[in-house]
Amino acid sequence: MKTSLKTNLRAIFARSYVRFWAANREPSWIISETVMPLLSTATYVFVYKALKAPEEYIGFVVLGGTMSVYWMNVLWSMAAQLYWEKEMGNLELYMVAPISRMSILLGMASGGFVLASIRAVSIFLIGSLIFKVDFALISFPKLILVFILTLVALYGLGMLFSSVFMLFGREAWHGVNLLQEPIYLLSGFYFPVRNLGFTAATIASFIPLTLGLDAMRQLFFKAGKESGFLNVNLELGILALLCVVFLVASSYALKYMEYLGKKEGRLTLRWQ
Repeated sequence: MKTSLKTNLRAIFARSYVRFWAANREPSWIISETVMPLLSTATYVFVYKALKAPEEYIGFVVLGGTMSVYWMNVLWSMAAQLYWEKEMGNLELYMVAPISRMSILLGMASGGFVLASIRAVSIFLIGSLIFKVDFALISFPKLILVFILTLVALYGLGMLFSSVFMLFGREAWHGVNLLQEPIYLLSGFYFPVRNLGFTAATIASFIPLTLGLDAMRQLFFKAGKESGFLNVNLELGILALLCVVFLVASSYALKYMEYLGKKEGRLTLRWQ
């Protein structure tokens, strides 16, 4: 029997509600997840100032530090989440519940997105004010579209990782740690990605944040186009394609994960 849309929407709301209020009960998390990325951003800003780099690079760093919050949210609040649910004994309940598995992850994503956005806006505003970033918005509609497509593709990638990491068991933790820092480099969080060279930048484009950051910098700063990797319209098309690819791939991965759980029992605690 097919699950009704209403049931899935209620599941999304329930999972996002828990994620939102649970995080707010620990104020230290809010402080650490806002202050720590800001400190990393400040480090690169002072390096660029010491090297007398163009002023636009300071804005590049602030924008990269802002988007790093979403990457951390995807890694720690989505990619490894099903594995942690398995550790706590909740995964079996998710498997037998009459809802889509994607609705559970969408609930986690929406709840985490609200908190991540609050922290991202804080970092963006504080960093912009402290370091006196000079913005020159070129196209607001395109900027919003780039931001939305980047996050949809990014959270689709997080859903895909959640299935893959869980099937690897305890290696999920190592996988999350492994991907944290290399993405900072490949996505060009603190520098224009074109500096990696065309081949490396092209490979890095499979990560939604790479093209998302590059496009946002081109739309946010006067000199952004000069340091951009690809044309903004082309990057929008690629981001839209990545949205479809990652969402479809994550759907198949979740179904495969559920299939293994039913056929081989690989999702139970005794297999860890």
